[in-house]
Formats: sequence, C-alpha cells, structure tokens
Amino acid sequence: MIRKPRATTVKDVKYIDMDSDLSFSQTMSSDEDSEEWRPPEPKTKAPKRQKAARAPAAGKKKAVVKRTTKAKEPEAPKEPKAPRLTRDAEPKTPPAVERKTQAPKGLKESGTSGLARTKREKSGKKNTRKDKGEDQADCADREKDEESGPSTRMKEERVSFIVSDTHEALGGLEAKKEEEEDFTFDEPCLKKQKTSASCLGRPTALPSSEPQALRNELDMNWDLTEVLSTLTCVERWVCANIILLVREENTIPFIVRYRKEMINHMDADAIRDVQMVYEELCTLAKKTQSVIQTLRKDGVLTAELEQNLRSCRSADELDHVYSPYKKGSKLTKARRAKALGLEVPASALIDTPHTLDLRAWVKPGTDGLSSVEEVATGVEHILADMIAKDPETLTYVKTLCENSFVTIQSSVSKSALKEKEQEKSVQGQKKTGAQQNKNKDIDKFHLYFDFTCTIQRIQPHQTLAINRGENLKILTVKVNIPDRVKCDFTRWCITSRWRPKTYATEELRVIIRNAVEDSYKRLILPFLVRSYRTKLTSVAEKESIAMFVRNLRQRLLVCPVRGCVIMGVDPGFRHGCKLAILSPTSQILHTDIVYLHNSGQQKEAEKLRHLMITYGCTRVVIGNGTACRETESFFADLISRCYFHPLDVSYCITNEAGASIYSVSPEAVKEMPDLDPNLRSAVSIGRRVQDPMAELVKIDPKHIGIGTYQHDVSVGALKAALDGVVQECVSFVGVDINICSEILMRHVAGLNVGRARNIAEWREQNGPFINREQLKLVKGMGPKTYQQCAGFIRINPQTLHSVKSSPHPAPVVPEKPAAKKGKGKTCVNIPASFNPLDQTCIHPESYHVAQRFLSVVGGSADQIGSGDLQQCVENKIRTRSVEDLARTVDTTPETLKLIVDGLTQPPGFDMRQNFGQADFKRGIVSMSDLRVGAVLTGRVDNTALFGAFVDIGVGRSGLIHKSNITPGWKNG
Repeated sequence: MIRKPRATTVKDVKYIDMDSDLSFSQTMSSDEDSEEWRPPEPKTKAPKRQKAARAPAAGKKKAVVKRTTKAKEPEAPKEPKAPRLTRDAEPKTPPAVERKTQAPKGLKESGTSGLARTKREKSGKKNTRKDKGEDQADCADREKDEESGPSTRMKEERVSFIVSDTHEALGGLEAKKEEEEDFTFDEPCLKKQKTSASCLGRPTALPSSEPQALRNELDMNWDLTEVLSTLTCVERWVCANIILLVREENTIPFIVRYRKEMINHMDADAIRDVQMVYEELCTLAKKTQSVIQTLRKDGVLTAELEQNLRSCRSADELDHVYSPYKKGSKLTKARRAKALGLEVPASALIDTPHTLDLRAWVKPGTDGLSSVEEVATGVEHILADMIAKDPETLTYVKTLCENSFVTIQSSVSKSALKEKEQEKSVQGQKKTGAQQNKNKDIDKFHLYFDFTCTIQRIQPHQTLAINRGENLKILTVKVNIPDRVKCDFTRWCITSRWRPKTYATEELRVIIRNAVEDSYKRLILPFLVRSYRTKLTSVAEKESIAMFVRNLRQRLLVCPVRGCVIMGVDPGFRHGCKLAILSPTSQILHTDIVYLHNSGQQKEAEKLRHLMITYGCTRVVIGNGTACRETESFFADLISRCYFHPLDVSYCITNEAGASIYSVSPEAVKEMPDLDPNLRSAVSIGRRVQDPMAELVKIDPKHIGIGTYQHDVSVGALKAALDGVVQECVSFVGVDINICSEILMRHVAGLNVGRARNIAEWREQNGPFINREQLKLVKGMGPKTYQQCAGFIRINPQTLHSVKSSPHPAPVVPEKPAAKKGKGKTCVNIPASFNPLDQTCIHPESYHVAQRFLSVVGGSADQIGSGDLQQCVENKIRTRSVEDLARTVDTTPETLKLIVDGLTQPPGFDMRQNFGQADFKRGIVSMSDLRVGAVLTGRVDNTALFGAFVDIGVGRSGLIHKSNITPGWKNG
C-alpha cells in the first residue's frame, strides 16, 4: 500500500507582485536593442549564502561585510565614529542592564542585531518611555485576547513532515554575545527574559527606527522588511524576526525547533524561501551600490539617476535603468540627444509648452540640430527615455498586462526544420551517432512545436522544457502582449501622465504621441517580455528545486530496518552479483561474489544458502541496476521452494543511484580501505535499507536520482537547498554522538567538516561523551556552535554503556578546560556524570525549566520515557492547561510542549518510525501478469511536477498523472 509519511505543506509561497521580479541576475540588452529574451545558462558556482545573508549592500559597509563573525574580547567603551552599529560592532555597555531595560519591547533592540540605534538615541528619554508604555499596553491587550480564546491572527502552522509538537520550542530574540566560553544555559538566560517579555507568536509593534535602520544599512529607497513581506506573503513582524535570526547566524533547524513563536510556526521550507528572497534583496542592494560607484567614476551619475537606481526592487528593473550606461554599449539615442543639449526643450515640452519654440534650437551645420525635424526627433528620444524609466508609467503598463491575456508561444525553429528535412533526404544513408542523438532531441520537443499558453496558466515544467528547447535552438519562443494594452497605454500617457501642463500646439502634441509610441515599442515592450520570461523561469526553477527538496526529504526519512542481518546484493551478469552481509549495527560480516546467471546456478544457490544460514540472514536487499529483475527472479524462486528453511527470508529492491560514485569516493576508501569498489557498492546498497539517512548523506544529493530538470536550474541554488534539507533531516532526527559517523555529524546544525573531525578525534582520544556539556571541551566548539548543535545531539545511555565496555581510554575531564584557558578562553566547569535530559530533544538552555516542570508534576529525570512519568504529565495537563503550566514554570507554551514530549517519549525515540519502511516481499510480478482493471499496491519512487512515479515491482515504475491524484494525496 502506498504509505503516507507526512502532511504536505499547507500553504505555498506565491510570487505574484509584478513590480518586484524575483529573478536571478542576468545580462539585459540595452534600451536600443530589442532582441528576444534568452534563458540564462545554469550557474556553475554556488552562491555564498551565509555571506550574502548578512552582507549590507552599501559601499560604505564593505568593511563590515568582510569582518569575521567571531567577536573579539570585550574592550573598553569607545565613542563610535559613525552613527551606525552593526552586529560585529555592538555597543559595549553592560549587556545585563541594557537587556533588562529594553526587555518589554520585543523586537525593539537586540544587543547584536546589527541595526543602527542613533534615531532612538536622538529621540530622547521621553519618547522612549512613551514607546515602551505603548508596547507594554499592546502586549497586555494581546495576552488578554489570547486568554479569552484562540488568536484569530495565528497563521496556520506549516508542517514539512509529521513531527509532533515536541519540536516546537523556546522562542526569543537571541542576542549574539560571543564571549568565548560564556556557557550559561543552566540558568535563566538574559535572552529568555527578553523573550518572555515580548508578545510571542503574535505581531509585535515594530519600532519606527528599525525599518529606517535597515534601509540605511542597505542604502536603498525602499524598506527591506516591507518588500520582503510583500514578496513572500509573510507578515512583517515575522520577516523582521527572520532577518534578525539569520543575521545572528542561527541555522534553520534551530530556528524551526527552538524559536517557533518568533517565526509564527512556519516550517523549514518557508523559512528557506524567506531567507532566499532576503539574500536576493541584499545582493540587489550590493549590486546597486556597485553600479552607482561605477557611474560616479565615469562621471555620468546624476541625482535623478541615483534615485532611480536606489528605487529598483528587482534585478530586471536595475538592468533596465543601468543598461544604457554600461561600458561597451553603444550610445543610446536619448544620450546622444542630451549631449546636444536637448534635455531642456524636452522638459519644457511637458512643463511649459506654450513657451517652447523648436526653431530656436536649430543650429545649421550641427549634426542632429540642423533642422526642426532633427530637433523634434531628439526631443522625442529624450521623452521616450523618460517615459520608459518612469516608475508610475511602468506600474500602469504592468497593471494593464495583468488584466489582459498575455501568452507565451513556442514553435519549431527554422534551423530545426532544416535539419529534419536534411534527415529525410538522407534516410537511406547510414547515420552517425551524433546525427541520431540530434534527431532524437528534436523529437523530444514535439509537444512544443506549436504551443501557446497564457502566462498565468503555464506549468513550471513546461517553462523549463521551453527554455531547454530554446537553448538547443530547436524552439523559437515569443511573448505576445495584446494590442489593446498598447492602445490603452498610449491613451493614458497622452491624456493623463504625460499630458502638457499648459497649452501645446498640434505640432508639439504630435511629438508627444510619437514619443509615447516609440517608448512602448522600442523600450517598454522588450522590458516587459524580459520581465515575463525571467519571472516564469524564476518561478519554475524554484518549483523544480522544491520538488527536489520534497523527494530528498522523503528518501532520507524512510524508516530504518533494525535488529536483523541483511544481505546487500549489487546485481550483474558478466562480473557476477556482489554480496555483502551486514550485522544489525551495519558492520561488514562477509563479502563475496556469486554468478547467478551462468551455467552453475545450483552450486551458487547452495553457496547462498550456506551464507544465509551461517549468518542468520533473513533480509535480502537487491539494487535496481543491471540484472536486477533476473536476480530478483532467482531469489523469488528459491524462497518459493523454501530453499532457505528454517529461515523466513524476504527481499526488497532499492534504488542504487549514486552507489557506484560513492564506492570510489575518498570517504568510501577511508571507511572500507581493503574492499574492492564493487563490493563497496553492495555494502552501500544494504546499508541504504538498514539506515537510509546515515548512508545517503555520504552521497552528493544530485546523484541520488531525485527530481527532473536538474541541469536547467541554478546549480548554486539547487545545492544550497539540498544541503539545507539534509541538515534539516539529520538535525530533526538527531544523532547519537557516541556511535554516529563523522560524515553524518557534518550535517548537524551548527557543525561542519572541521568541527565534526574534532568531535571524532576527541571521542577517539577520551572515550565516549558522558553528557552534552563535554562538547564544550572540543576544539572549535564556541558558545554559538554549542547553542546551534546541542539540542540535536543525543547521549544514549544504552550505547554509552556498550561503548564504555569496549577498550577505550578513560575520559579525562579536567585536562581540557585548562588547555582552553591557555588559549585565552574562560575555564568552564564540566560535570562528569550522565544527565538523563541529554537523551531527549530538550535544549540545554531549557534544562532548568524541565527540572521545574518535573517538580510540578512530581517526577524525576530518571523516569524519562517511563509509563509512570507519562501518566503524571497527562494527569497534570488534564487538570491544568499548557498555557497555565507554562506561566507556572516561567516559560512559553511552545517550550513546554517540547519539554513534555521530550520527557514522555520512550528512550531511543526515532521520529522516522512514523514513516514507511522498505517493502519486503517473497514473490514477483512481471509485466505479463498485468491486466486492465487490476488493483496493485506500490511505493512512490519519485514525484514530478506532472505526477508521481510508483514502483509496483514489475521492472519499471508506472506514472500516475496529477489529474488522477486526489487533491489530498500524500507522497509515498
């Protein structure tokens, strides 16, 4: 049966603002050139997400951008040189005093938020008291409303997959205080006091200086929070919180689980979308500043041009304004006319046409001014340029397009038709391989040889297919804007926006009409076409990447098969089937090669039986590569004859995509140095069923075989999204720090390759970790890193005892703090005993709250996961609401829900147990067994933009078109 692993996202972020194109930067043609839009080539370099996320655009801020994120030791207070304070240059006032006085403001000031505070400092103490009083009153009103009933403002929770409310947790504005060893999670932290004073999960009144500070930092004419809210359809207060959290270098898994009320219960995908748009806006601001500096250096920057550049809200708009001034582009008609001094009569044509006499500007013998006609033409060009760059005019024409049926049309290109004709003329001749491949490529696009669809209804996969055909010069693509748009636009310009302010002669009115028509045809229409193509491509790329993310998450969260010996089989004909027998803990017990498809099948069957009985193997995992069906048939025949009696053997087929690439990778060589690469593939195939996530993280996600149009989307954006979902899945599942591999540790939130290596080395030198606190002893584990990763790392008592029983050097706890102190870090006291809370999803910063809650319910930490404690907690919650209990223990309801689930979940809880396992079977179904009307069960192998591929065990997956899938379908 098709399994139902998770609820799909409740709400999708839609990008519908025509004024703000979320396009990836691309080179635009000049206003003189009206060539057709071409889809951008896939980028080959991954964007530096973290840097872009916190990089202000202005050139003045470049020094700030390049600073290291690690703060230095506190220094004596200094007078600031500039009226701005960034995250790295925070005020050196005593943090405790500052936070306590500012606590009631919610989002008002974060010690390291990176927002300028000079506006608030100038406003005076009186205004500050007034603002604080208003914020407190707003907060009190909201709390009163919440007590009387559920808030109608709360956004419906978005869920990536089925995770209990356990994973909702503590919210608050995290102040980035990077004093090296100031670990204070054991007591109520200042951040938490600030959080509890704000209106959690509800809109908080934003201080008027906050948007202004962000605007000053980006040095643009628009408000970052407002634009971000418009583009992502997310509330402004949530956007402001996300900006602050991202700038403080919080990871998405940490934000989603432990700062849930700050983000209004949004899921990881939604946070990632907002972060991506935020980074695009920061990149746009940075590019704008670079353009302004270039134009200033060239001496062509005017105040009006600078304001136009700073008002751009998308890369398309910026390129539209900047393209006439790019180096290497030919001088535009408007600039040539301005160079002749015709800007004055062009302005007079609109403002004071009754005083304008074109004959006065005629200069015989001067090219462009030798006659009245040439002067009128120059004025037309300047006016056309003004019209094309006027924001109000562009907004109006976009509105007209939104209310019209704009279509995109594709047809077979002339070059492709010529090639097909040549193919027919040489049908009798022998074709080369390149010619055959070219003909096949042309035939693939037959659906788009005569294709027309409205902009609003075209599907993302159709956009990507059209772009690919255009890149291959097989298709010709056009965007058709109705003529009615031109008529209405021309009428509006002449009668309203560009109507002369005083009396104008018929001759001057003709100039204005000609300028409007020229502006629309030569400048505005190409801009609209480029905007539509860019927007469609951007939306299609994001949907394609989202599909990759969904499929990868589904693949990673398949429930592991534990507690049995497994045989992994990499099937093959000539070189035999490679076998690897794995213990329940994924240790390699035996490897071998059998030739099941040659003459000596009986001998090989006896060999298989001997291995299965010797090692007690009851599960066989077969890769879906070459000879898969023949190997499956062989095992199915043996199972049907009870050949492995007394063992009850079953088998399954798994996707082996990426196994061959992994088998020759440095990680595989390091892990299995003595094995042949072919045998390593068999090991990888078996482990993919034993623990799918632990094995698949070793492989580059793009090699796992998930999604479509992989080579038609931005390489950097795809890699960042896939790496993010791997980190999300690994973190939410959690890792047992004493037995997990170094490769798996790399993907825990807050960790990287170097920190994972340091943890593994510490584990080898000192033995198993006894508690989470010992992570502070690891080299490179600062307070921020510890905060981000601690909640996702588990200390399992069972594995701790088993690892302790193996020969390891005893951990020497006191030595490391001394070494740390020698490096200039504060010495920390690390307990040497096991803390039962370390096996739960509860973050160390909430341990004191968990202890208070245990006291309230009458339990102890040693009872975690027991039925008695679960009964006590249920009884207490039944008599008192979660909100009431949260006030009693001085925390938020989200934090208390997380604590409740952490205390009541059984030891070794794995959230993947809610998802389906590999589908083991004993018989085989072939294509010849299929009949019309037969009802079969299967597993969803992959999802696409147009449907789902389901493996029903007949050698190839069947496609269920999305039109035949119910609206509430779940991914399998």
